Amino acid sequence: MSIILPENYHATKELEKRNVHCIARENAVRQDIRPLRIGILNIMPKVETYEFNLLYPLGRSIIQIEPVWIRLNSHHYKSSNKSHLDELYISFEDAIKEGRGFDGLIITGAPVEEIAYEKVRYWDELSEIFKFAKENISSSLGICWGGLALAKFLEIEKELFQKKIFGVYPTKNINRGHRVTGELDDIFYCPQSRHAGISDSVMEFNAKKGVINLLAYSAEAGYTIFESKDSAFIMHLGHPEYETHRLVDEYKRDKLKGRDDVFLPKNLDIENPMNIWRGHSLEFFRQWIKEVYLKTPYNIDIN
Repeated sequence: MSIILPENYHATKELEKRNVHCIARENAVRQDIRPLRIGILNIMPKVETYEFNLLYPLGRSIIQIEPVWIRLNSHHYKSSNKSHLDELYISFEDAIKEGRGFDGLIITGAPVEEIAYEKVRYWDELSEIFKFAKENISSSLGICWGGLALAKFLEIEKELFQKKIFGVYPTKNINRGHRVTGELDDIFYCPQSRHAGISDSVMEFNAKKGVINLLAYSAEAGYTIFESKDSAFIMHLGHPEYETHRLVDEYKRDKLKGRDDVFLPKNLDIENPMNIWRGHSLEFFRQWIKEVYLKTPYNIDIN
């Protein structure tokens, strides 16, 4: 289908090279199609360089998508382009005041997994958004730290790792009947880049309590995909959206910073990186968009 973007959006040509049909907002209105409105809480560094990572898989959906970039009032966005933020991003409160709401919500990763949640500057604001989302948004997807944050909202605690999980890891699909993950390959590969996670025992305990459903597991990276029991939240602790060179760039960045815990990404040749997770990424986002559509109280003809 297509993804709705501002007329002079910086990555339009690159998206179209990747077979994503981009359409200006005024042209979308003329088509008289009600797109899925997906709020994206982008708290990655340099927000403008990360946007493509989500627009590509979202734009490959057969349903028209209107991404709404959300900024947090309590976050400083020090590494991001201010004019880009001012032009494209809107506060969650202002987005809701527009009266159209959101069909789905994505919470990105953020480089704060080594910090206690309560000490993250924007944690209180984020918690209020989660409360609203649980009752008013069809499905919220948390990626990497965004997934850990949703888990914390469910009172599931993270733990810090002695060694960062960094690389591309084989992951097992453990629920073939699930609406979003059921048709992923039995074993699929997924990028990981995090200093924290949730122990297997804590995940299994909460699954037995009926708090979450476990969906995918990696022997090295732990339970990678899971959802809240009511399916309002789905959490993916990996980075399925990452482009081929993203882990290489992170490795070089941390090497330049002189961090003492920098090592080569597992299962990825930094001289000649090969993307072995693109199929997982596209299928995961395709099925999540379908889930949002099916849970949204209106009909779109997608046949």
